[in-house]
Amino acid sequence: MSHAYPDTQLLIDGQWVDAASGKKIAVHNPATGAVIGHVAHAGIADLDRALAAAQKGFQVWKNTSAHERQATMRRAALLLQERADAIAAVLTQEQGKPLAEAKGEVLAGVGIIDWFADEALRLYGRIVPARRSDVLQQVVKEPVGPVAAFTPWNFPVNQIVRKISAALATGCSFLCKAPEETPAAPAALLKCFVDAGVPAGVVGLVYGDPHEISSYLIPHPVIRKVTFTGSTAVGKQLAAMAGAHMKRCTMELGGHAPVIIAEDADVELAVKAAGAAKLRNAGQVCISPTRFLVHSSLQKQFTESVVKYFESVKVGNGLEADSKMGPLANPRRVTAMKALVENAHAKGADVLLGGKALGDAGNFYAPTILGNVPLDADVFNNEPFGPVVAMRSFEKLEEAIAEANRLPYGLAAYAFTRSLKSAHQLSQQVETGMLWINQPAVASAEMPFGGIKDSGYGSEGGTEALEAYLIPKAVSIAMV
Repeated sequence: MSHAYPDTQLLIDGQWVDAASGKKIAVHNPATGAVIGHVAHAGIADLDRALAAAQKGFQVWKNTSAHERQATMRRAALLLQERADAIAAVLTQEQGKPLAEAKGEVLAGVGIIDWFADEALRLYGRIVPARRSDVLQQVVKEPVGPVAAFTPWNFPVNQIVRKISAALATGCSFLCKAPEETPAAPAALLKCFVDAGVPAGVVGLVYGDPHEISSYLIPHPVIRKVTFTGSTAVGKQLAAMAGAHMKRCTMELGGHAPVIIAEDADVELAVKAAGAAKLRNAGQVCISPTRFLVHSSLQKQFTESVVKYFESVKVGNGLEADSKMGPLANPRRVTAMKALVENAHAKGADVLLGGKALGDAGNFYAPTILGNVPLDADVFNNEPFGPVVAMRSFEKLEEAIAEANRLPYGLAAYAFTRSLKSAHQLSQQVETGMLWINQPAVASAEMPFGGIKDSGYGSEGGTEALEAYLIPKAVSIAMV
C-alpha cells in the first residue's frame, strides 16, 4: 500500500511558507526508520511574523459573531471528515499507530470541533441584581487573547483539536508549536480551518527547536494564554515561565494510571477493556492504564486471560490491515522499555510475556506483561509510555486505593467492580482527574479532560475547557 507523504511548511498569516532561513528537519517513519519527508524549521524571524499575524487575527476574530464562528468551525469539521482517510494515512506514516486507530483519531476530532463550535453559541454572561434600581450590573465573557499551544507527537491531531476548538469557539486566535516528529497531520488539520474560511492570522502553525520556540512565545506580550500537553518535567518549566509573565495556563501532563481489579470484578470485561486501552497507540498515551492492581483471588485468572489477549495481538507496520499495534514513535522509547523491564526483572518481577524489541527495522517492541512487580521497581513509579503491563496483587480495596494515590500523578484511573458500594468508594477516594469504572477510557468532548497533582491543571473538555479561554468582566452602569 503506497501513500504519498508531504513535506510540511509553516502556516503564517494564512499562507503556507518555508522558514525564512530555508532550514528543514527530517521526518522518519517509525516502522522503517527511513526518512519520508521534511518539515520547515522556524527561526525568530518566522516567530515574529507569526505573532504579528496572531495579534491581527485576534482583533478580527474576537469581533466575529458567535454564530459566524460556529459556522466556520462546522465547515472545518466537515472538511476534516471528508479528508479523514488521507490524513490518517499520513498520520500512520509519521507516528506509527495502525491505520484504523489513526482514522479513529481524526474522526474523533470531527466530533470535538462540532461540540465546541456549538458551545460558541452558549458563552453566556449574566445580569446580577443591583443594590440600586437605577444601576445595571452585568458580567460579560471576553476572549483572553492570542493563545500559544504546545502539542505532542502521540496524538498529532487530537491534542491540537481540543485546544484549537476551545480557543476558536471563545474568540481567541491560536498559534501552535506542533511536534517536529509528526508534522504533516497537524498541518492537514489546520488546513481544514484555513480552507473553511478562518481569517488570516487566526490560526498559525510553527515547528523548530522546542526550547527556543517556547522560550520566545511564552514571555512575548502578544501571547495571553499558554496550553501544553506533554511531560510533567517540561510542563513545570513552561508553567513557571508563564507564571513569571502572568500568563494563564492549561497543563495536561504525565500520568501513571492505576487499574483496580476488585474482588467482584468481571475479569473478561477488565481484560478486554483495559487490555485494549493498554495497547492503544502502543501504550504511548497519557491516560494509558499502567499499574494493574489485581485482587489476589483473581490474580491467576486475570493473568492467564491478559497473556492470552496480548498473544493474539499482531504487531506490525500500521499501514498493514491486520496490524493491531504499530511501532513505538522513536528509538528512545524502545531503549526506555528495555531499561524498565530489566529493572523490574532485577528487582524480582516475573516477565510473563514479551520484554524484547522485535524485528530488524523500526521501533517495534513486544506487548509485555510483568507479574509480581515490587513497588520500588521503576515501572511502578515512572510513567512507562509503552506497551507494558505491570501487575501486583492486593487483599483489601483500601490497599489498592492507597497504592493508586501513592504517586504524585493524578490524571486517569480505572476500576472494575460489580459493587455499587465499591464504585462509590472508589469515586470518592481515588485522587484523579478522570475515573472510568467498568469501561475503557471514553474521552468525550462534553466531559472534563485533565489531571490533578503533578498531572497538571485545567481541563480540555466540557464547559470547563472554555472558561480557561475567557475573562469575566464586571460591568456596572448607573443611569444618568
